[in-house]
Amino acid sequence: MTLFMNIVDAGSITKAAEKLDLSKSVLSQHLKQLEDDLSTTLLKRTTRRQSLTPAGERFYQHCCEMHALSEQAWDEILEQQTEPTGTLTITAPHALMDTIVIPALTDTFSGHDKVHLNLICQDTQLDLMNHNIDLAIRAGESKDSNYKQKRLGAFQDVLCQALHYAKPLNQASYIANHWQPKHIEHTLFHKKTREQHLLHFEAKHKTNSVNQTAALIKAGFGIGVIPEMIMAEQPTLKAALPHSELPKVNVYALHPYQHSVPIAVTLAIKAIETHFSTWQKE
Repeated sequence: MTLFMNIVDAGSITKAAEKLDLSKSVLSQHLKQLEDDLSTTLLKRTTRRQSLTPAGERFYQHCCEMHALSEQAWDEILEQQTEPTGTLTITAPHALMDTIVIPALTDTFSGHDKVHLNLICQDTQLDLMNHNIDLAIRAGESKDSNYKQKRLGAFQDVLCQALHYAKPLNQASYIANHWQPKHIEHTLFHKKTREQHLLHFEAKHKTNSVNQTAALIKAGFGIGVIPEMIMAEQPTLKAALPHSELPKVNVYALHPYQHSVPIAVTLAIKAIETHFSTWQKE
């Protein structure tokens, strides 16, 4: 139909072939096939001129409408690759959403009125396809190999307690996050000698977010691990073992797009990665 429209617009098969960089025989074959499929004559042609039949005139109008619609669809998709638009759904754990993700997104999308942020703060790893998620920020590498993963940075959990907490470490009540088992084992490394130190605990209390864990630790209910970015905002907490540290936890960005990644997702990943790098330097 597009080739037929070009033949009509050009005034001849010869001129259309030159414009489209195709051979005259190819265009002639397409025109013949089109007329055979429609069982009608669309163009009356002589050696010097061509003219549309009444059926060809009506068909030509439909071809022009179809071409305009396809051009509009093409342009809209290309525009989305240069300007972020639409709803951007992002999920991240509590520890990263307020401290890293939101500051990065507000800095990047404050001037993009066509972007609608849909943020899901969830420590549980949601299925990206089932929840229509464009981007997931996760602590630890995902086992799902169907998604594209990019490492953004790393942070450390801190085994901490309230400043006024007086119980020795071996008698302390342990406040566990929901992802931790009943029997907890921590491997810590001395910051200077890197000597390994193994600790065992039984979970007494349990929460479903790191903010709740931090609140219980702050209230003197016991000890537990919280990310260093959360601890930095809690001046009444301190490291239970200030000379030792837990292993680093890598942070990854995941998205379900296999080929053309929406510009909004690309911008979000870059912004979060940059903000993470800036935070680590601070």
